[in-house]
Amino acid sequence: MTVVSFDKQPPVPATRAVPGEVPVNLIYGGIPFAVMMATPSDLEDFAVGFSLTEDIIQKVGEIRGIRIEIAEQGLRLAIDLVPERLREHLARRRVLSGRTGCGLCGIEDLAALPRARPPVGLAPEIPLASLRTSLPLLEGAQSLNALTRAVHGAAWAGLDGSIMTVREDVGRHNALDKLIGALCRNSTDPSSGFIVVTSRCSFELVEKVAAFGARTLVANSAPTSLALERARRLDIALVGIARDDGVTVFHGLERIRTQDVLA
Repeated sequence: MTVVSFDKQPPVPATRAVPGEVPVNLIYGGIPFAVMMATPSDLEDFAVGFSLTEDIIQKVGEIRGIRIEIAEQGLRLAIDLVPERLREHLARRRVLSGRTGCGLCGIEDLAALPRARPPVGLAPEIPLASLRTSLPLLEGAQSLNALTRAVHGAAWAGLDGSIMTVREDVGRHNALDKLIGALCRNSTDPSSGFIVVTSRCSFELVEKVAAFGARTLVANSAPTSLALERARRLDIALVGIARDDGVTVFHGLERIRTQDVLA
């Protein structure tokens, strides 16, 4: 590759890492369900998170096994379900052709829009200082993005703002699915922290957070109108435009503990 300057300097040969992006075919019971363009890492986490947030499973134990197979044009992610869950899945199966930026490819009608169940239990209060702490920590924890500047990140932060788990992918939905899968596989308590994403906040991300059971989503950009509507319906504290100098709380201000900072 070549770096070309705007200030009339001669072009300079350069090298740069680029993130992997391959078609990943998710297969249940031998039948293809989805083809997602994804970074080929943490695929077991992706299988679990995708299965949960697409309402294919209700808990990790309903997956009996995961196999990663090399195909001619990409990868196959073969997911074995317990018999009862597989029967339910096949009864309502749809084909999903996914892209890195689209969460609704393959939807045939409006009735098929994702609708997570509202999380149960008490929602944790999050200190405003914890939100501030988490943002630079997430940036520093994104090793792939540091190399490529081309991937999204999703992180699980403790109530003190410390970053506990990070997943990255060229697709923002995939990064969040990978994170949720990792959290489920580690039996993480959804009330023990909050989720931070580096991407724009569309309604599918809110639905995925609710499917996991977390109650707070922090994004570095503003939500869409449907994301805000879903956050209100699901009672997810939605924090957007998260920057070094502050955040905008779109829903759930009563659960963001601001008094320690404002006092």
